[in-house]
Amino acid sequence: MERIHDKTLYVTDLDGTLLNRKDRISPRSIQIINELVERGMLFTYATARSLVSASVVTEGLSAKIPVIAYNGAFIIQPSTGEVLSQERFSEEEMDAVKAVLDRHRISPLVYAFVNGVEKVTWMRDRENDGIRRYLRMRKGDRRLNPISDRQLLYQGDMFYFTCIGEKEELQPVYDTFAKDGRYRCTLQQELYRPEYWCEIMPAKATKAEAIRKLKKMQGCDRVVSFGDAINDLPMFEISDECYAVENAVDELKAAADGVIAGNEDDGVAEWLLHNAVFEDK
Repeated sequence: MERIHDKTLYVTDLDGTLLNRKDRISPRSIQIINELVERGMLFTYATARSLVSASVVTEGLSAKIPVIAYNGAFIIQPSTGEVLSQERFSEEEMDAVKAVLDRHRISPLVYAFVNGVEKVTWMRDRENDGIRRYLRMRKGDRRLNPISDRQLLYQGDMFYFTCIGEKEELQPVYDTFAKDGRYRCTLQQELYRPEYWCEIMPAKATKAEAIRKLKKMQGCDRVVSFGDAINDLPMFEISDECYAVENAVDELKAAADGVIAGNEDDGVAEWLLHNAVFEDK
């Protein structure tokens, strides 16, 4: 590896980028990345997943520096679970979300800290196919908190809402929050699935904002990022270099500095193996 003075932070998205269609990182990618991390490469991921969910799908991957979870709402040290940075809703913002979801008869997954414990709460009798799949993928997750009384749905210190369903039913919710500067809202089809996810976050809960913070925490000069979906565009815009995997959407490819091999072909790891620069230990 070439020795340089600029300190670079390498950041990758997970789903559709580092993860394959089995929602796992291939053994080859794990081997390549772990060896580079041991030599001194600063590598992390930025994901819409929680740390709990991300830890399952990244099993075996070396994570020595903080990771970005919940689309940037949290920066967490994975080895200890310590939250280094977080973005949450104000009480007024939470009330506005509840009013809109109730008006459109949407039953969300509500992410919150209830009595200091992280919980994912939902109405048991309002589960659809998308929510049931979400739950199947997270069996044994201690955050899961099914309830039957709607009065208990919105409780604790809420920081994230996920609505899963048909695009037509979620579009009005997205249209409302997309134009409200207090929030960040995304609407996109679930990877490899028919249903759509509408996710509502505080305005500053973005991968881009979290990467800026982490870059400063790590004392880095540059950022190189990797992604596959349109919600990775803000991350690309603040990166010094950015690369879309071959299976990425066309809009992201157009914004990238280059297109690399896809998530089924170890695209991120192979690029890092041949191009990453850092100070060897």
